[in-house]
Amino acid sequence: MLIGVVGKPSSGKSTFFSAATLVDVAIANYPFTTIEPNKGIGFVRIECIDKEFNVQCNPRTGYCKNHVRFVPVELIDVAGLVPGASEGKGRGNAFLSDLSRADVLIHVIDASGSTNETGEPVAAGSYDPVKDVEFLENEIGLWFLGIVEKNWVKISKQPSESKTKMLEAFSRALSGLSVKETQIEDALKKSGLLEKKSQQWTEENKKEFAFALREISKPIVIAANKIDIPTAEKNLQRLKEKFPGRHIIACSGFAELALKKAAKQGLIEYEPGSKTFTVIKELGEKQKQVLDAIQKIVLDKFGSTGIQDVLEKTVFEILKYIAVFPAGVHKLADSEGRVLPDVFLLPPNSTALDFAFRLHTTMGEGFIRAIDVKTKQAVGKEHLLKNRDAIEIIFKG
Repeated sequence: MLIGVVGKPSSGKSTFFSAATLVDVAIANYPFTTIEPNKGIGFVRIECIDKEFNVQCNPRTGYCKNHVRFVPVELIDVAGLVPGASEGKGRGNAFLSDLSRADVLIHVIDASGSTNETGEPVAAGSYDPVKDVEFLENEIGLWFLGIVEKNWVKISKQPSESKTKMLEAFSRALSGLSVKETQIEDALKKSGLLEKKSQQWTEENKKEFAFALREISKPIVIAANKIDIPTAEKNLQRLKEKFPGRHIIACSGFAELALKKAAKQGLIEYEPGSKTFTVIKELGEKQKQVLDAIQKIVLDKFGSTGIQDVLEKTVFEILKYIAVFPAGVHKLADSEGRVLPDVFLLPPNSTALDFAFRLHTTMGEGFIRAIDVKTKQAVGKEHLLKNRDAIEIIFKG
């Protein structure tokens, strides 16, 4: 799973990324501070199963605190996109290509309305962030359309009588977008083109398909950033009214980054996603003012900085991933004595066989059966896994 972080320049995108991953990136209030994509690891929380087994886990990656497991997820932050990006403006094509492997996109917008469409500073509240949502979705849709048109000869050569061959042709031609055949089929259905021969498609048909494929294969979560600026709250309400049903989450990358840095310096105790923090070391006057303002303006009003909410809604509500623990009925520890060292995030409708292959090819190829460690029940390869399952794989190899 790869999460792409996108947005226009100076929207706070790089601050959001740094707050989510604690990776130091160039942060400045001018366009194209980021040129090469940044990669980092964020974390999503799940309730650890160690408590149910009356043990304390020892994660190999991530960490566990108070039986809450912080599971790593990979993020990529690309340079800010501007109107015309799909046509190459502002090196847009190169930046969009960096997102091709992403499974989902987090669109960081300046909810305060203090940057215009190209990322230049303007008076807070003078720019409408609704325009940012519309422009970015249009640009990414047009990027998809450009790739469809570039490969149209390959697609239209394939006879449409066989749906399987048609989907294979689409999949080969659009392999650069990292889309699945099932997503292509869903996009064809959504645009009403599944039964129409590709040779008969109009230009409008191509656009409808491209935009549907983008929506299905690279869904977007909107991170309404800079919520700590007074003008943002009114804009947040407008965004929710304009885009009902969308995942729009208020957040402050600045607040989260400040809290994490203070915690790293040993000044406070803070857990990502919390609604408060505890001061454990004497603060300077300026530090106290900043942290008090974060508590009052962000945490008290919104319940958290929102960064953790964005990540978790992206993984568990948009992608609908589940967390599955490899374990043994008679032994929860690995060969080095680490208890429940691993947990894997899997896409929805994953089976026991899918999990076996995720652990190791040999386990998948030699699959005999799986055991639900919680119930001690044996299950077959087609058994659908649930969130927080603990599974042992029995295999020959």
